[in-house]
Amino acid sequence: MSPNFLLERKLINSGKKIIAGTDEVGRGSWAGPVTAAAVILDPKNIPDGLDDSKKLPRSKREELSKKIMSCACKYSITHIGVQEIDTLNILHASMLAMHEAVNALEIHLNHVLVDGNKIPKQLKFPATAIVKGDSLSVSITAASIIAKVARDQLMVDLAQHYPQYGWKTNVGYGTKLHIAGLSKYGITPHHRVSFKPIHNML
Repeated sequence: MSPNFLLERKLINSGKKIIAGTDEVGRGSWAGPVTAAAVILDPKNIPDGLDDSKKLPRSKREELSKKIMSCACKYSITHIGVQEIDTLNILHASMLAMHEAVNALEIHLNHVLVDGNKIPKQLKFPATAIVKGDSLSVSITAASIIAKVARDQLMVDLAQHYPQYGWKTNVGYGTKLHIAGLSKYGITPHHRVSFKPIHNML
């Protein structure tokens, strides 16, 4: 089943007009930030073809990201860097990323739909956690897509300075090429030293 607007419509019909979806990407990556986005979709102008960002080919994600950003009522993207990830741990850094993305919308929200089974503790708006929300809610799906595209591009940019780790294609995840780069060249300032594979190298 494709994501739809049913959850949002139910909230709108109950009087909650301003609804944001939020999601994070990059939680399992060995390098680079964890990135979150928050999106308020225009109910009258939702792009066709929204789906779980992991299911979409890169070109389609990039196309949809542009459409989302051009027609959404509001959107925001935030990055939480490796130092905060290593200090807080990845779960808390992911929660912080979503919290900051929602705050960056700079608007009073009636409700927030959060991907996963936890709601960021700092969130000051009513919220619902939705497991596999990026497969159910188009607001969460839209946030997932623009966060994924933004983070992927950041890792592609970093790959120009650190080509030996394969970040252009693996965007920081633990592929064979990334492991080979670590074995030969060691870690960079963009690696998460609290993650077991990197920690073990130190």
